[in-house]
Amino acid sequence: MLSLPPVQKLLRQLPAGPAGRPKKTAGGDTAEEVTSPVLATEAGQPACYSALHDDLKEMLDSNKDSLKLEAMKRIVAMIARGKNASDLFPAVVKNVACKNIEVKKLVYVYLVRYAEEQQDLALLSISTFQRGLKDPNQLIRASALRVLSSIRVPIIVPIMMLAIKEAASDMSPYVRKTAAHAIPKLYSLDSDQKDQLIEVIEKLLADKTTLVAGSVVMAFEEVCPERIDLIHKNYRKLCNLLIDVEEWGQVVIINMLTRYARTQFLSPNQNVSVGTSGCPRSVSSQVVMAVAQLYFHLAPKAEVGVIAKALVRLLRSHRSVQYVVLQNVATMSIKRRGMFEPYLKSFYIRSTDPTQIKILKLEVLTNLANETNISTILREFQTYIRSMDKDFVAATIQAIGRCATNIGKVRDTCLNGLVQLLSNRDELVVAESVVVIKKLLQMQPAQHSEIIKHMAKLTDNIQVPMARASILWLIGEYCEHVPKIAPDVLRKMAKSFTNEEDIVKLQVINLAAKLYLTNSKQSKLLTQYVLNLAKYDQNYDIRDRARFIRQLIVPTEKSGALNKYAKKLFLAQKPAPILESSFKDRDHFQLGSLSHLLNAKAVGYQELPDWPDEAPDPSVRNVEVRGAPWGAHMHGRAKVGASSREPESVSEESGSSSSSSSSSSGSEEEEEEDEEEGSGEQSEDKEEEEEKRPKRKEKEGSQKAAPGSAPQGRKGRAETSSEEASASESSSSGSDSGSETEAKRRKAVRAGLSWGAVWGPPDPPFTTTPISLSPCSPPAAGLAPRRSPCSTWMTSLGPLQLLSPAFGAVRTYELLHRMAGEGLSVEYCFSRRPFPGDPHMVAVQIQISNNTDAEVKNLRVSEPKPLSGMRIQEFPEIERLAPGDTASVVMGIDFCDSTQAANFQLCTHTRHFYVSIQPPVGELMAPVFMSENEFKKEQGKLTGMSEITEKVTLPEKCRSDHTIVQQVTSAANVGRVPCGADNEYRFAAKTMTSGSLVLITLERREGAAAQLTVNSEKMVIGTMLVKDIVQALAQ
Repeated sequence: MLSLPPVQKLLRQLPAGPAGRPKKTAGGDTAEEVTSPVLATEAGQPACYSALHDDLKEMLDSNKDSLKLEAMKRIVAMIARGKNASDLFPAVVKNVACKNIEVKKLVYVYLVRYAEEQQDLALLSISTFQRGLKDPNQLIRASALRVLSSIRVPIIVPIMMLAIKEAASDMSPYVRKTAAHAIPKLYSLDSDQKDQLIEVIEKLLADKTTLVAGSVVMAFEEVCPERIDLIHKNYRKLCNLLIDVEEWGQVVIINMLTRYARTQFLSPNQNVSVGTSGCPRSVSSQVVMAVAQLYFHLAPKAEVGVIAKALVRLLRSHRSVQYVVLQNVATMSIKRRGMFEPYLKSFYIRSTDPTQIKILKLEVLTNLANETNISTILREFQTYIRSMDKDFVAATIQAIGRCATNIGKVRDTCLNGLVQLLSNRDELVVAESVVVIKKLLQMQPAQHSEIIKHMAKLTDNIQVPMARASILWLIGEYCEHVPKIAPDVLRKMAKSFTNEEDIVKLQVINLAAKLYLTNSKQSKLLTQYVLNLAKYDQNYDIRDRARFIRQLIVPTEKSGALNKYAKKLFLAQKPAPILESSFKDRDHFQLGSLSHLLNAKAVGYQELPDWPDEAPDPSVRNVEVRGAPWGAHMHGRAKVGASSREPESVSEESGSSSSSSSSSSGSEEEEEEDEEEGSGEQSEDKEEEEEKRPKRKEKEGSQKAAPGSAPQGRKGRAETSSEEASASESSSSGSDSGSETEAKRRKAVRAGLSWGAVWGPPDPPFTTTPISLSPCSPPAAGLAPRRSPCSTWMTSLGPLQLLSPAFGAVRTYELLHRMAGEGLSVEYCFSRRPFPGDPHMVAVQIQISNNTDAEVKNLRVSEPKPLSGMRIQEFPEIERLAPGDTASVVMGIDFCDSTQAANFQLCTHTRHFYVSIQPPVGELMAPVFMSENEFKKEQGKLTGMSEITEKVTLPEKCRSDHTIVQQVTSAANVGRVPCGADNEYRFAAKTMTSGSLVLITLERREGAAAQLTVNSEKMVIGTMLVKDIVQALAQ
């Protein structure tokens, strides 16, 4: 035995007592007990951990934020490693009111983890959590709500309910997402709040932000999945948003839409099918699986095949993914065999596959077997039989049996191959072959008496109970075909009866009974011997079977009427077994669900509803659209004379395929989902503004256009009334119809709203000469737009005053090349002027040139397919454009603060051209005027994740004040903010749709170094804007 150190010897001699407490001696005096810092424990942990925690507590009680931050980092690291840090809860919760934003974030991370365990202590700080709900930083507001919803105490249910309602109306989509996550927590705590929670869910379902969509649908599924009426008006919006939602949200929404479609649409295989799109090429296996189950349960049979390629691609993923995918493919391949036949080789088994994957691939290969490919599959199976994996070999033999059952022409081939396996050295292979042969022989027993004889000889060698039982059953069932061998087999089995397994004993009794009825002379004594042995067997099933058979086959005075029918009972014709897949009946579970994987109904599983017999009313999904400018529908071609209050009715076809149309958007804009905000408040302001706006009558201009120049349009605002438009055209066509100049004037009228129509004679629309502005002076008078009814749009974006547009070098983009347009060329630019009629739209000036020798007629925009929330206001139709002429028109696009492209068709009387306009991020905003103090105040609110900083090296050509301002304003439509420092440049703007502030600071440092800072709630816009400005400054 090893000797202990002196200190530990001393410790072992000390009397036991609570560590660290004074121990009373016999005389009543107290003596301090000596304890070891290693052996003593506190709260179940070694004292070394306790000492470490004391150090952390001191750091948390410090007045220095740096020490608190370091302590919180260590604590969060402990939690990440799985260590218990619950005893630090009192010290951590005190710092929830810390002013340092980084410390506060980590405190909330800790509290979310331990709030449910330390509920009493968390309740003491509930007022601090409520103050956190009002914090200017969106991450703090969300974290406070998350902690509050983690305190599982019924007494604070009203506080949680109020916090969720307030968070559901928050400006930040991240906070609204957290509110959606808190709804199921509150519902599980108090189900009586269901009605109020449904109201919140209904409000959040109307949210247009992709960040919120998946979370609120999950809350809907947890709280009120039966309230399908809440989905009706949001159905098309969810379909449109689906392509931009995060992966987890996509899976939730797709599963919900699957059940929704099964209740609201007729079966596509019995009715006219709705067009569907291809499977999205998502990188997420769970999204692909969700889309696959949607196609399987909803799509017409002719269109289900599109998901096969995506599922086969997932077979290259991790083993766990392969297992789930193959489970679903095995189910699909039973009903839809043709969809996977082209990918047969993808299901061939590799030597590195685990046993579970091998067996599932065997299942799929067997399901795909037909007369065409059966020879290839059987050759593959022959290779598998030589595997060292015995379970896999047994499954392969069963698969061969299924192939022989399903395909009659290869039955003999399979049977001969299985008979050859009876001579295999491996007993398990022989046993499994016997079981499968027994099932195959039941189909044609008369033709295979030699095989039965061969199998009878195997009883001496095979020891696997199931195989021995199968041979005995086969001999007993077809004993007439082997009359000489059967009694001898019974004799051998009677010798070893007491040593056999129960399943073999039962078949020996059956064999004896059948031989007694068919060949009683040779087997009468053997039968009585076997029945006597069975009469005293330890298993009561065997004893009961022996007594029953004795009374049934051996006639006595007490025998009943059944004795006459003994032969019919035992030797009745039995149907051949049907070898079926174990996945045959799994399709009643929703694919991809846990219930399907387990083949048993899991807790919380919702049954997939049956298709309705009659189609429900499709009008419940129609949404009334208000405030469409100039009487145009948001997603349709502008129809003259249509009322702006007319509700929009979208067809079922467009609703069902809308998600596919949005799938072609650029990948770099997909992250926009994280920062898009709902525009509900802005749309309400817009409605009020439209109601207040006075109607103006149409005023026709009498301007004449010079030959070869761009036609000038009418002055004033174009009317949407069809009567007035037709009246003006008829009056203009009735006078001076033979004059060439008058014809050009009419052409200019028909060209719609050119820039001259709204603001008088325009500047050259596509100038390349940069027009610079002084740092703090307003634009030149010639550049300022005239006062118009739409100038009141400045007030709709907030209290800050908007500046006139900041003009730099106007950049021209090509919309349609003259070669692709067959002589028609189209260019466009972002003029940075307010769009008449709708302040949220970006004005796009389009120049159309006819380079052909023929007249182009009926130039118009047709079938715009904007993404969710995006709106397009088309320009009025240009009836004629003479050869060599150029027309300049204006259209408005609400990009919803996104750089995703607006897709539409540019149509003539003979052709349709698919075109798209994609805005630079700098064109999605309008300049704002603010003082230096206001700038600093707003900048202080937009810190943390809302602040993006980048170091810049200014080239020699870009170091003067004039050049820097010019380059920044050319990259983005921003306004200069006065600044007292000489080395700082400040700019401000607001996004067109949501009115979110965008603040830009460029600070010059020593030499060519500079620092660019962009503050904005729209983090994606801020990131892209930094990139564009850095690129502009480097030029």
